[in-house]
Amino acid sequence: MTKSTFSPIGKNPFVTREDVQEAFVNVFEPLLPAFSEGGARVRVEESGAFCDFDSSDLEGFSRPLWGLVPFVAGGGKFDHWDLIHKGITNGTDPEHPEYWGETVDLEQRLVEFASIGFALAYIPEQFYEPLSEKAKENFKKYLVSASYKRYPTTNWKWFHVLLTLGLKKIGADYDQSITERNLEDMEEYYLKDGWYGDGPDKQAIDYYNPWAFHFYGLMYSKLYPEDTKRNAIYHERVKKFVNEFIHWFSDDGAALPFGRSLVYKWCCGSFWGALAFADQELLPWGVLKGLYLRHLRWWSKQPISRASSGLMSLGFSYPNAIVCERYNSPQSPYWGGKIFFPLALPADHPFWTAEELPIPRPQHKALPVPGMVFSHYPKNTVALVSGPYQNGSYVRFQGEKYCKFAYSTRYAFSVEVNDRNFVDATLDNMIAFSEDGDGYRFRTKTPVARIAGDILYSKWNPWKNVNVETWQIPAGKWHVRVHRILSDRDLITVEGGFAISAVEAAKDLTRVTDKNTAYVVNKEDFSGIVDLTGQREGITTTPEPSTNLYFPKTLVPQLKGTIKANTVTILACAVIAQPDVTLVDTEWKSVPKAPAEEELEHIIKTSLPVLTKE
Repeated sequence: MTKSTFSPIGKNPFVTREDVQEAFVNVFEPLLPAFSEGGARVRVEESGAFCDFDSSDLEGFSRPLWGLVPFVAGGGKFDHWDLIHKGITNGTDPEHPEYWGETVDLEQRLVEFASIGFALAYIPEQFYEPLSEKAKENFKKYLVSASYKRYPTTNWKWFHVLLTLGLKKIGADYDQSITERNLEDMEEYYLKDGWYGDGPDKQAIDYYNPWAFHFYGLMYSKLYPEDTKRNAIYHERVKKFVNEFIHWFSDDGAALPFGRSLVYKWCCGSFWGALAFADQELLPWGVLKGLYLRHLRWWSKQPISRASSGLMSLGFSYPNAIVCERYNSPQSPYWGGKIFFPLALPADHPFWTAEELPIPRPQHKALPVPGMVFSHYPKNTVALVSGPYQNGSYVRFQGEKYCKFAYSTRYAFSVEVNDRNFVDATLDNMIAFSEDGDGYRFRTKTPVARIAGDILYSKWNPWKNVNVETWQIPAGKWHVRVHRILSDRDLITVEGGFAISAVEAAKDLTRVTDKNTAYVVNKEDFSGIVDLTGQREGITTTPEPSTNLYFPKTLVPQLKGTIKANTVTILACAVIAQPDVTLVDTEWKSVPKAPAEEELEHIIKTSLPVLTKE
């Protein structure tokens, strides 16, 4: 197979189990030169994260295990066990220069013991038994010490559970009551309809639902089937979640870019493989296989590496550290190894023998718990969003990752890298306000978020005395936004539609503005925005480069206007974007209308809060 110079999995057809096995090998082997002499540390470049380098080097050693363990369990040939065993021996030897360092409460090393616990629990014969007796003693002592440390009030508590499953397998002495307490604590995170709210305030909904809470619950049921009571609860929850999460994927395999930690890339689709790993046919095997392989095929087309390196990069679909979190080291992307879990299954498992099937779902679907309204089109799934947000300071670009009005599998989202440059602000699917034309603010939290059928309503404050109410209304291929604003100061405002790629030659890009409209077109895509109240002018902008998760350069249609102090202002717009350049002659001529104010009031009265518990 010919490999792409910009991806370790480029050109992989992702049709068979053998294709996925080859993908794992092609992802792992570029790491070999990055292993330290003693094998305990892996560092692919010198850029850092919020943790110390000892921790991020351990990350480089442990994270590939997420893929290695199922690969080996399913019969894959791995030629580097000596390196792994040397790394374990030296990394847990306090006298060795490559010692991983003492574990302490609430720190990064605790994350990395989850994959190590999995390896101990699932393939101890290959991972643990070949170690010398002294190495085994050091390894046990090191991990048992970690099991007594305090884990944050987040999905991290699962890392302790997985660690102790590994300790249990190798007969180590640990305190099971701590594990029980962590499992009980995580019950408080459950909301309903299969959704968990992560973090201390249980407010965050994102990919930590599929790739953490449910993923680890599926692992737990496989590794510890004796806990029948908990496993039955996890099964019922995941059964509900499946029918919600299928809406986060487009028919071409793309997952909805939303929330934090997207540097883990194809981990977005790992949940489908975890269902197979746990033998849970909650969708027909062919549907699961289709979701899984289409996602990998989508990723095979993305330039995720630098030329011929084969190394996974910081960023999402291309190297771009701008969009990452402060806890992302250069080794962080290898958390995506979770995508390889189905390799643990034999070739004759129905997951591998089934024919791929499309996703059985309606075209439009409201998900009340996360406050999302989905619409599915060819090669494009759009989600209107109003509800989840992250309070943690550890999330960069919190507003952009959680609080835009719309997200798309086709157009991703952009982040703002200069809050003193209002003129070039991207503001895709956001409205922003500025006092001086330089600095600006937009929605970063939704303290009030409600849903009425398929219509979203929220209240938020860019400043303490600037009150904004927003309605988001699906309208066929369009969606309508209405904002009711009361400000104690005069403001300038800009609102954007979807960002499309501008990497094409200038001759292939079109920008059109009129009194109340703006649209942009490239070879394949159309994106437009129309002011429905006649108060704003249409403009287009070329944002700063490398601010979008998909496209290094973008174009965005926008509307610009003003807000008068101490006066209620109602702004409304219609927004559309699709991979169909003929829309300028069709949909663009049939713009939906904004609801009357009495209709807006009725929506509030009939709405229900999002993020509710059972």
